[in-house]
Amino acid sequence: MAPLADNQDELDLLAEIEGATSGRLVAEDRGTASLPATELVHGVAHAKFINASFAYAKPRQIMRFNPSDRGAWYAALAVETCIAEVGSHLTQALADANDFNAVVDYGEMLASMAGVFIDLRGKPEHACLNPNPTVGYPAGNVVAAQATAEDLNGIIYPSVRHLGGTCIVALRPNVVQSVVQGGMHRLTWSGTPEFAVEHLR
Repeated sequence: MAPLADNQDELDLLAEIEGATSGRLVAEDRGTASLPATELVHGVAHAKFINASFAYAKPRQIMRFNPSDRGAWYAALAVETCIAEVGSHLTQALADANDFNAVVDYGEMLASMAGVFIDLRGKPEHACLNPNPTVGYPAGNVVAAQATAEDLNGIIYPSVRHLGGTCIVALRPNVVQSVVQGGMHRLTWSGTPEFAVEHLR
């Protein structure tokens, strides 16, 4: 927020305003209807990133394995798969805005996960893997609800956006462990839905 402020006092004021409206900070302080504050992580590296992935969701739209009022940690085994998945979602957002001009930098976050997951890698025809969100997302939320009811940690599944890629979704914050910063990647759209990728470091 530094570019928005002329001095430290203004920056502190902006930080206070941001904090009052931050979904992550609200969730960490008092929780939400679908995300108790006690479920979030504290005192671990990059806890803010972990908690944010669960505190922020699309308010009027479900995603493949999470409802509209609770996020999840989506990951993949290869950065190329992550870029294909993220790029696809951003391309759709640009299509909704009717403007395919954007430059977005993404930080790679490496994490480890353990426990029992539903494994869909041998079921590429499962309805939840349908590339059409109106089909795949409701079916995926049924699978996620099943995983949660069975006290499983998440779902492993073949990437819908990157042929041969493997994705993982963690359904609970404490499943995401040992998070470290990886590389930086720049995605650039120049007037068309196709985007270029530059690995910054």
